[in-house]
Amino acid sequence: MSERKVRVRFAPSPTGPLHIGGVRTALFNYLFAKQHGGDFVFRIEDTDSHRFVPGAEEYIIEAFRWLGIKFDEGVSFGGHHGPYRQSERREIYKEYVSRLLDEGKAYYAFDTPEELEAKRGEVQNFQYDARTRMQMRNSLTLQPAEWESLIADGQQYTVRFKVEPGQEIVVDDLIRGEVHVKSDILDDKVLYKSADELPTYHLANIVDDHLMEITHVIRGEEWLPSAPLHVLLYRAFGWEDTMPRFAHLPLLLKPEGKGKLSKRDGDRLGFPVFPLEWHDPKSGEVSSGYRESGYFPEAVVNFLALLGWNPGTEQELFSLDELVGAFDITKCSKSGAKFDYQKGIWFNHEYILRKTDDEIAGLFAPIVANNGIDESMERITAVVHLMKDRVSFVRELWPLCSFFFIAPTEYDEKTVRKRWKEYSARQMAELMAVLEGIGDFSIEGQEPVVLKWVEDKGYKLGDVMNAFRLALVGEGKGPGMFDISAFLGKQETLRRLRKAIEVLK
Repeated sequence: MSERKVRVRFAPSPTGPLHIGGVRTALFNYLFAKQHGGDFVFRIEDTDSHRFVPGAEEYIIEAFRWLGIKFDEGVSFGGHHGPYRQSERREIYKEYVSRLLDEGKAYYAFDTPEELEAKRGEVQNFQYDARTRMQMRNSLTLQPAEWESLIADGQQYTVRFKVEPGQEIVVDDLIRGEVHVKSDILDDKVLYKSADELPTYHLANIVDDHLMEITHVIRGEEWLPSAPLHVLLYRAFGWEDTMPRFAHLPLLLKPEGKGKLSKRDGDRLGFPVFPLEWHDPKSGEVSSGYRESGYFPEAVVNFLALLGWNPGTEQELFSLDELVGAFDITKCSKSGAKFDYQKGIWFNHEYILRKTDDEIAGLFAPIVANNGIDESMERITAVVHLMKDRVSFVRELWPLCSFFFIAPTEYDEKTVRKRWKEYSARQMAELMAVLEGIGDFSIEGQEPVVLKWVEDKGYKLGDVMNAFRLALVGEGKGPGMFDISAFLGKQETLRRLRKAIEVLK
């Protein structure tokens, strides 16, 4: 096993948008593959033709492109183990279904949905297995001539795996250790349906993993109950020597209360559960995405990596390469990970701080332009430098610092009541005269002159600066006052002071 090249796969179904839990599963597969110098394969599980949603496959590929998680081979990436779309592998699966039937390890079942429902009503906790299969309509209970005639007449059927009772099954899990299961509790799972000539998940996955030389199957905890069946199928085909190691990742849990994270939680609490915005082709409903909500892909990757995995150090901020170096799948938690969406916002803030002023200015410039402002990149970058540590998303910059570009037309009433004293107009008029006389209007040129004037006049610094801020900004927010006045320049600063004195008296 140790001599085989590590190969892992991510195999979503194109039934809608990719859930953020699926993104985390793909990320952990990617980290594991890269850490071991292995391959990361992208497969599409489209055997359930009734649930296929147009555009879903393209959405999934675009999501990973945005996140920077790269596949080595698979659908749209090429490779030597294709085709990678299960609907294009029908003939391959039929060959393996026939093999199980020929060896007596599977059988044809002709029970209709109505007959199965009737049996469930008749037998409490009914399960199609070694105890009940001989009561059903299948090739084990019918004469060969009878069931062969049914198939020849076009009767729809399924092929069920024949699970023999009394077997000990050991699932070797990298996170949970050895999981022991008795075969008696398993049902004879459907492996193939004649209706659409496609296998079910159980058979298709085993055959694909074997033929694509997958060495490790890293997937969500919800697939753990199917692992014993997959072990039995590997045994049935005689592939024990190439059976992959399993790793079942902890569930992503609701931020509040109990249970699995769902789209409803995101809708209720105002955070996305999909990587990209999704437009449902049937209902027309639009669901928010991390990209469109203003998250950086690096922040999303960093946030997801620490849900259910702990590096064992105090470090929280990791680049993708650093994650590859630090990742250890055996350090994944067995219990579910609470989806702390507020932590996701914190990560985005940290990545804003990590990026250069120029990078953030490049993202902020279109927002400035959309608000009708024609401003140079140099001045936009200067504003970003002053304000980026105050926001978690680039879109939050405009409401916070629009005053740099647009003079206030009204003044916040609450701030006026609190900060504009009966003597403020007089002080501001005096301040105008002081500023008028300053030749160097930089921060260094203004600050000592204004502070000396305040001290000489015996004014309270807080009173002067609060009124000054209200005049220039329109409310009590923003960075240091001399940062603002230096950016605005002498003429604009004086113009805003004059306007405030006129309006506020």
